Amino acid sequence: MKIETFSIQGPVLFTPEKHGDSRGFFAETFKANIFEEVTGAKAEFVQDNLSVSDQIGTLRGLHYQAPPHAQGKLVSCQGGRIMDVIVDARKSSPTYGQHLSVDLSDTTRAQLWVPPSFLHGYVTRSAHCEVMYKVTNYYAPQSEGSVIWNDPQLGIDWGLDAPVISKRDQSGEAFAAFESPFS
Repeated sequence: MKIETFSIQGPVLFTPEKHGDSRGFFAETFKANIFEEVTGAKAEFVQDNLSVSDQIGTLRGLHYQAPPHAQGKLVSCQGGRIMDVIVDARKSSPTYGQHLSVDLSDTTRAQLWVPPSFLHGYVTRSAHCEVMYKVTNYYAPQSEGSVIWNDPQLGIDWGLDAPVISKRDQSGEAFAAFESPFS
C-alpha cells in the first residue's frame, strides 16, 4: 500500500498495490492496522455510502457534520474519475481554511482519508461516476451543514464555472460566516 501525506496535517491518501495477470488484478484495499497506525484514528466505520453521478461536472459539497455527529470519511472512486476537495475547518489549526484536492479514479483505486474536522466535496471529471465512502458516524441531518463551493476566500479551482449542482449546495454559507464547530 502506498501512503501519501500532505502539508495539511490529518488527511492521508492510500493507494493499493495491484497484483495482476491475464485474469485481471487483486489488491488489498483496506487494512485496519495500517489505517490506524498512519492516521492515529480508530478504524470504526459504521456506514458505507454510494453516490452515483451521471454527468461530467456534477459537484457535491462542501459538506460537514458537526459534533457530536462529525464524520470521518474514507473516500474512493470506484467508477470514473473525480477531483476530491477537502478544507481544513479546525479553528486552532495553522492550516485553517486551506484546502487540498486529490484526483481519485477507478484506475488507481486510491482512497482519501478525510478527518471529521474537514469540509468535503468533489466534482466529477467523467460521465457516470461511482463514489464510495466509509464513514465513522451515522448520517445525522440535524448536524449537517455546507459552505458554498465557489467561495472566493477558499480559492478552490474546481475547473468549471457552471457545475451540475443541487439547490442545497448552491445555498451553502460563505466561509467568512461559517462558525466552525471543530476545535
